[in-house]
Amino acid sequence: MSYPLNPLVYSKDVETEPIRAGFGRGLKLAGEQNENVVALCADLTESTQMHHFKEAFPKRFIEIGIAEQNLVTVASGLARAGKIPFTSSYAAFSPGRNWEQIRTTATLNNQPVKIVGSHAGVSVGPDGATHQMLEDIALMRVLPNMVVVAPGDSLEAEKATLALAGNGKPSYLRLAREKTPIFSTADAPFEIGKAYVLKEGRDVSLFGTGTMTYQLLVAAQILETKGINAEVVHVPTIKPLDTETLLASARKTGRVVTAEEAQAAGGFGSAVTEFLSDVLPMPVKRIGVNDRFGESGTPSELVEYFGFSGEKLADTVATFVDEMPQYHQ
Repeated sequence: MSYPLNPLVYSKDVETEPIRAGFGRGLKLAGEQNENVVALCADLTESTQMHHFKEAFPKRFIEIGIAEQNLVTVASGLARAGKIPFTSSYAAFSPGRNWEQIRTTATLNNQPVKIVGSHAGVSVGPDGATHQMLEDIALMRVLPNMVVVAPGDSLEAEKATLALAGNGKPSYLRLAREKTPIFSTADAPFEIGKAYVLKEGRDVSLFGTGTMTYQLLVAAQILETKGINAEVVHVPTIKPLDTETLLASARKTGRVVTAEEAQAAGGFGSAVTEFLSDVLPMPVKRIGVNDRFGESGTPSELVEYFGFSGEKLADTVATFVDEMPQYHQ
């Protein structure tokens, strides 16, 4: 079945919305569907869009305050008591400040605590390097039992939140702050552990997660004008990877490019490379932030500066295709 893309996806009139807004809607819906869903926040209720749940279910909301270690330990206790706790803060603080508590109280005990890290990536903008969390994918995917999801747009974030409410596992949901284009539709599928082919191609596979998937769609359109037929695969679940879909695409094109708004070291691209090195070694170009911190600027300036715009991605991919032969068994 082909993935239903927003008809305006390549138009300047494409709808935009913060990915975190979809989480806010999804959490409220999850609360309506299951009275065991509870929410905890570290003094960032409106910024993380958890205020919708708070207003609807005030007795099931706990304001922890600026105490991120306490945030997840209380949540783990609630999970042990049969609740489904969602915790939210900026990703720079959770998991950035409380990784050890997540490890020890949530994942070691396999408790279904949902860690929601908002304002991730360089597109946070003028808040600068302290708040531009780039290491969270690497931190969270290494934890045993942890599920890691990075939705591509607000519609998918809503679906992902509902899915995580019912998966019974410790989970990390990575959210961006700024408005981003909506490339999916209300009917587009989402399932934890599944990747989706958005555009068929034969010359190179472009694997994207989170905000980068839209940019890869734009890049693929530009690459067509250069005579390069790129396949675009959206990978919202970083752990567990949909190895079947990724392997089928890689086997077809013989070249892979990954893109993430995060550190290239240890992140999504590393997960893909580790998998392919075991089953089908081939050329992989990992696009991300390369061993440095972010900077202050407008979101659009930073996306362009770090090479994450569709135009910059197209240039990087074109060079890679020109220099790297396809690998076929």
